[in-house]
Amino acid sequence: MRSFAAMRHTGFRAQFSTYVLAMMADNIEHVISYWVVFQKFHSPALGGFAVVSHWLPFLLFSVTSGALAERFDPRRVIQCGMALFIIASLSWGYSFFTDSLQMWQAMAILVIHGCAGVLWQTPNQMLIYDIVGPTELESAVRLNAMARYLAVLAGPAVGAAILLAFGPAYGIMLNTVFYLPLVLWLIGAPYGPKFRKAATAAPRRAVRGLGDIISTIRDIKGHPTIVSMVLLAGAASFFVGNAYSSQMPNFAADLRHGDPGLAYSMLLAADAAGGLLAGLILEGGGLLPPKPRTAMILALLWGGALTVFSLAGTYWLALLFLLAAGFLELSFNAMAQSLVQLDAPPDKRGRVIGLFNMASLGLKTFSGFSVGLLGSLIGIHWSLGVSALAAMLVAGVLLVLP
Repeated sequence: MRSFAAMRHTGFRAQFSTYVLAMMADNIEHVISYWVVFQKFHSPALGGFAVVSHWLPFLLFSVTSGALAERFDPRRVIQCGMALFIIASLSWGYSFFTDSLQMWQAMAILVIHGCAGVLWQTPNQMLIYDIVGPTELESAVRLNAMARYLAVLAGPAVGAAILLAFGPAYGIMLNTVFYLPLVLWLIGAPYGPKFRKAATAAPRRAVRGLGDIISTIRDIKGHPTIVSMVLLAGAASFFVGNAYSSQMPNFAADLRHGDPGLAYSMLLAADAAGGLLAGLILEGGGLLPPKPRTAMILALLWGGALTVFSLAGTYWLALLFLLAAGFLELSFNAMAQSLVQLDAPPDKRGRVIGLFNMASLGLKTFSGFSVGLLGSLIGIHWSLGVSALAAMLVAGVLLVLP
């Protein structure tokens, strides 16, 4: 596999750059809106609602989003998602300008933002397949995952700079500009149903909501690779997800290393930097071709790295294993997603990808219970360790099954 293989496609280079900007805008909106909402309401419950409203749409509507991308042009579905992101930012901006934000309005805007994400991610994965085809799909998926980590690193920094320079109202309205390159590129991008060869074009099927989830689960029974990757990603999401990120201030305080604010920032950066490093190293060397057993072993190592991090007594050991966890998370998640796409029947690709996203993203809704709620009972260090071990148990069972 050649280095950065997907980048040889002009279309993918355009998709990658516009994806980074849109993902950065997503993170910038979080920085500005969460700050203002915290200052105005000081409500932990609203903070919890923000997490649920971000991931619950993926649990409920990922398969429907995939069905829409099969039925209609995925480019237009993505543009609808971008329109919702822009509406959310403009709504925040108006309420900041007028100082009229009420809690129910904040909740409504957070729901709009969550629905925007689910209209973006599954159709985007279908679009990637159209751009690069099956040969360079692993490279494209890994580079897009790397783009997400890049945005996680850059978004908060850019968001903080915009917040300081322009204030929350002007800043969050300025943020809408970062969504526009993707919207404009998709207008004439030569990908989607009209540009597929007749032999690979899938028949259009009706969108049936819950019925699509049930029928898709039935359809994948004869595809053991898809089943195992959905279970693997679902276990990682359900038990761990990204719930430990919201607990990072507690980890930083417990490790007692210098300034707590700086220690907290470095821990967050280490996780994102690990993912970015994985993309650069694995893509640069053309390493780790997609195989189910490899994905399971990487998931086991990821759980092990998080377990060591959760119980580490020294700051630098915790930082090192959090970097490793970020590296391994990108590696096994990108591989699992690639395997699902490669094995998905062409006429059901959108729904199958949606089912994978329902597991890998939607089930993060519940990770707050396994890490956060359990942490209130036994402490966050042990709760993260136990949750990581549970995810490892599922990966281990999948590894030994025939």
